Amino acid sequence: MEIVSQQKIRRFESGSFTEIESSVATEYPLTIYVNDTELVTIVCTPEYLEDLVVGFLTSEGIVRGPGDIESVDIIESTGHAKVTANFVNKFNAKYRGKRYITSCCGKSRENFYFQSDASLVNVKQNTSFTLTTNEIFHLMEKFEDNSATFHQTGGVHNAALCDSAEIIYSRMDIGRHNALDKIYGRALKDGTNTQDKAIIFSGRISSEILVKTAKLGCGIILSRSAPTELAIKMAEELQITTVGFIRGDRLNVYSGFERVT
Repeated sequence: MEIVSQQKIRRFESGSFTEIESSVATEYPLTIYVNDTELVTIVCTPEYLEDLVVGFLTSEGIVRGPGDIESVDIIESTGHAKVTANFVNKFNAKYRGKRYITSCCGKSRENFYFQSDASLVNVKQNTSFTLTTNEIFHLMEKFEDNSATFHQTGGVHNAALCDSAEIIYSRMDIGRHNALDKIYGRALKDGTNTQDKAIIFSGRISSEILVKTAKLGCGIILSRSAPTELAIKMAEELQITTVGFIRGDRLNVYSGFERVT
């Protein structure tokens, strides 16, 4: 399935209109069923859908990890993901059941993370993992090089998992949470250790994104944008280093100063 479509538009520039074709991000509703019970519909970019399902179910606490999932059957023609699981957290499944998560993923989400949620996250990141400023600038350059769809459409969010030298996984989606869930799902399936890794994110570091990062087990998050006040407070509680406004030869460290040298 195409993740980008071409649309005829009228562009106004230099005092006149011109008809051109513009690249637009595809929006795709995916309904997840767990053991034949409808759980949620996620509006997403139609690629790496199995990674998204595994990452979402684990991040939301529906399953404990990929070991609880026996199979994931993606039916692209109908927009269904049918999951067979040998363990389901019934409380979380009921609480999060039959939601429709839009691409904005804002405060309307039933499981919007408040500050008290920070204490519920089981943080396992490696506190000895550090990055130099030069390593951060190098990683951000690589991240920008992997952001072709973002630059093409302006309508997606990008996320990446990296070590101190290279980007390991890079995923994009119209939903910022989806991009991180795709990273998480891939890492879980590959058995990748995330405790000595960092997350790079294309947008604002909100409290929700901060908690997602904590659930991945990563102790550092990098972004060209800034964190919110609540995200910084959560980061301090969860011992996560937040680095924002990474542009050119400048960056701001908002929390976890000891990890940036």
